[in-house]
Amino acid sequence: MELRQLAYVVAVAEEGSFTRGAAREHVAQPGVSAQVRRLEAELGQALFDRGAGTVTLTAAGEAVLPFARAALAGAAGVRTAIDELAGLIRGHVAVGVVASVGGWLADALASFHADHPGVEITLEEHTSDALLDGVRSGRLDLALAGLAGAPPAGLETATVRDEDLVAAIHRGHHLAKRRTISVRALHDEALIALPRGTGGRTALDEGFAAVGLSPRVAFEAGDPRVLMDLAQRGLGVAILPASAPEDLHVLQITPRMRSRLELVWRANAPPSHAARALLARARQALVNPALPGAMP
Repeated sequence: MELRQLAYVVAVAEEGSFTRGAAREHVAQPGVSAQVRRLEAELGQALFDRGAGTVTLTAAGEAVLPFARAALAGAAGVRTAIDELAGLIRGHVAVGVVASVGGWLADALASFHADHPGVEITLEEHTSDALLDGVRSGRLDLALAGLAGAPPAGLETATVRDEDLVAAIHRGHHLAKRRTISVRALHDEALIALPRGTGGRTALDEGFAAVGLSPRVAFEAGDPRVLMDLAQRGLGVAILPASAPEDLHVLQITPRMRSRLELVWRANAPPSHAARALLARARQALVNPALPGAMP
């Protein structure tokens, strides 16, 4: 008894014809007929009634059919298991990050590489919008991206950090005696902000739009550390996540504006075994622990 014989039995039974069953299996019809007859001879029972123009299962065929399907499903499961194992031996995972947070993934990537040295890992840095597009299109398997609103359709996320945006200035700035500042008051200041396409910039733009204004951004940079350096030199007011400012005077912004760092992956497309394993490793490392550093 061979798997191909069982496959032919299932195809002929489901198609109701040796000709159509053979076409489904991409085999010439005489070859299918010959293999089925060999199986029938081995079993000592006819599996099909071969009438004029019609093919139906005999009682023996009805009894055999569910076991034939189960055997084929089992063989497919064996192949899937081997393919998944191969994915952890010679697979590939593509990861994306926003600026300044790639290091947060370093431990997860290093431990994953130690366990699965044959899996190729690629890492790219880009704006959040570009990373979300990359995950959605399948070019990236997972990403660390900044979000201000709900996750885009088709993506799933796990929050790594969720915090307010603040205004950060050098200690000699004319606003340095204040502890809070309104969005309307910020409109009078030269702002230092993340570029469009980042979660922090989206939160800033939406916060201003809510009061009918647009931010006056004088300097843009993708790395929060650059924003802090510019603010330290008196070039304007840096808009940063609350955990970011170092050696700067911080003003709370009213109304509040919030931005999140999210681990992102596709919702409906099944990931490769390697990508699934790395996602689990990244979630374990990033979602629960408190992480240092700035969030774009």
